[in-house]
Amino acid sequence: MSPTAINHEAAVAPLASLKSAASGALHTTFKEPLLSSGSLDRFTHFESTPPIGREYPELQLSELMNSPDRDQFIRDLAIVVSQRGVVFLRAQSGLTVEMQKEFIDLLGKLSGRPETSGLHVHPLIEGKRDVGVNEKNDHDEKISVISSQLSKKLAGGGYGGERYMNAKRGWHSDMTFEHIPSDYAILKMRVTPSSGGDTLWASGYEAFDRISRPYQQFLESLTATHDNPGFVSSSQRLGFAIHPGPRGAPENVGTDLIASHPIIRTNPVTGWKSLYSVLDQVQKINELSKQESDEIMSYLGRLIHENHDLQVRMKWGKDDVAIVCLPLLPFPS
Repeated sequence: MSPTAINHEAAVAPLASLKSAASGALHTTFKEPLLSSGSLDRFTHFESTPPIGREYPELQLSELMNSPDRDQFIRDLAIVVSQRGVVFLRAQSGLTVEMQKEFIDLLGKLSGRPETSGLHVHPLIEGKRDVGVNEKNDHDEKISVISSQLSKKLAGGGYGGERYMNAKRGWHSDMTFEHIPSDYAILKMRVTPSSGGDTLWASGYEAFDRISRPYQQFLESLTATHDNPGFVSSSQRLGFAIHPGPRGAPENVGTDLIASHPIIRTNPVTGWKSLYSVLDQVQKINELSKQESDEIMSYLGRLIHENHDLQVRMKWGKDDVAIVCLPLLPFPS
């Protein structure tokens, strides 16, 4: 994910479910890639760009959740999200916070998530209580609110710092410092800015496909250390504890926020390979020297931020929703 295109005061509440990912192929309860039943074909939709993104301009997620065919709809939606990377839904005013949590939990379960995994808990949840999940300012540890107010507080200098002087550093996949990162997330826009606040996603599938086969094979042999020292320093500076875990999976415990993951991963829902370890939150490629690691990470980063044709951009409206397949793409926060 990239950073938002322009700083804004809007808040979105992302929820994420977790899928075990100790190796290049994510662990799943299904042995083969999933096939769609076609239940969503009746709904008007279009592809946002050729490699990434689909929008259903009329579909209401709340209606799917209340349908007698709910599980079939959601399983097929998990397949679409896994194939297209991100799915956009407009004006979802009927989608409640509790419904969001139920939906994203089902999305993981029905696509083969291990029984030991559940909804992720953000490690900085204790420092994110300034902004609630709704107009009543309620709080829920399974929901991570995103706002420029919170970002400025946690960053200790706001958006004017080094990261936003060189915005390419904002590209990342969420929660890769966890041993079991999230598989899907749902984001809903509560408050829209007068301008800006757009979000960019990039296709990890397409990035992988643009690499020559010998280089793909080389990358498939590598792993990288992921960390987030910024989260640790924020908790120390502001005087709150990092959530010790479990954070959605029994493996996600401790406060060091360091994990190792393959550079290339295979999505079990689709069977497709994707670039995974890139730019922000990646400390080093484990099997290489620092110089070699830096040069390869620079190249992989350029694949993302220099190729606009593998990106998609979301212009948010009030109550708009994005459903994201997290292990696959660098995507915005």
